[in-house]
Amino acid sequence: MINRPDGAHINWIAVTIALVLVVGVVGWMNRDDIAALLAPSKKATSVRSHAALQADDLFWHTFHSGAYDEIPRVLEVLTAAYLETPTDAVTAAHIAWLHNWRIAERERLSTIPATITNHTILARRYFEEAVKLDSSDPRTQGFLAGHTIAEGTLHKDERLIRRGYHMLLDAIGAWPEFNLFTAGYVMSRLPADSPHFKEGLEWQWQTLDVCVQERINRTNPDYAKYMSLETTEGTKRVCWNSRIAPHNFEGFFLNMGDMLVKSGDWRTAQAIYANAKHSRDYAFWKFADLLEARIEQAQENVTAFNEVLDAPVRPIMINSKVACVACHQR
Repeated sequence: MINRPDGAHINWIAVTIALVLVVGVVGWMNRDDIAALLAPSKKATSVRSHAALQADDLFWHTFHSGAYDEIPRVLEVLTAAYLETPTDAVTAAHIAWLHNWRIAERERLSTIPATITNHTILARRYFEEAVKLDSSDPRTQGFLAGHTIAEGTLHKDERLIRRGYHMLLDAIGAWPEFNLFTAGYVMSRLPADSPHFKEGLEWQWQTLDVCVQERINRTNPDYAKYMSLETTEGTKRVCWNSRIAPHNFEGFFLNMGDMLVKSGDWRTAQAIYANAKHSRDYAFWKFADLLEARIEQAQENVTAFNEVLDAPVRPIMINSKVACVACHQR
């Protein structure tokens, strides 16, 4: 005698068949996305090519020399090395930094073309590739976040801007000593009365706090007593000068002073600017005269830094010809 399935069993079979059909239909409709998700991920190379190593040397020589006009030639060399080994995270990051430099110091150009904005998009794309190949470096994560915000701003894409902002917060969490500065620097372009500018300025104070592991005096921020903490090791090495950024210390206080001036607090800015002089490398810094002028002109620069002009006479650091080289030029 054959046992017939009861109603509940029949219903279960029907539901199962329906689910299989739905999954099948959904899968077929999204087959392109599924195929992309199932593709093998790109793996970073463990052995760098001779061309990549040579390109590295050229990159650092050019950057440390402040040879802005050489960027197109160096980009050609780096891009050729990348095309030979497109799994090299370092080469991808160096290409991104050159595009970043090209747009950051666009004030050096006699005429600024509309197409200069393409460097923001290319920087973001190559930083994205560098992070994909090596997600262990929060520095490239911070730069990727900054250029994601910049690209979103360029396209008036609020979703992209918000995505970049939250990427910045993640980067700060991963390496606060580095990315509190990076994030605040990005915000220094904004109007002084905007919430994110104020947040960026607070991030500069927090950079100092995490570097010395105590709260810096906000009214008398004399850094002299902390100079004995200088190190070339660990996460706090980025608080000081290094081979990569030979005047990082001086450049940091130049930017923070500019942000304070823009906020209207020019007296505190003068004290912050003066902290750059504590650096043992200050006498060799090519932009010491600029900082001295900033101290002298602090009060009048409150107006200058807040002017909404295409070509301000005295731009804040991030919009100037020294946006990158103030920290990186030897």
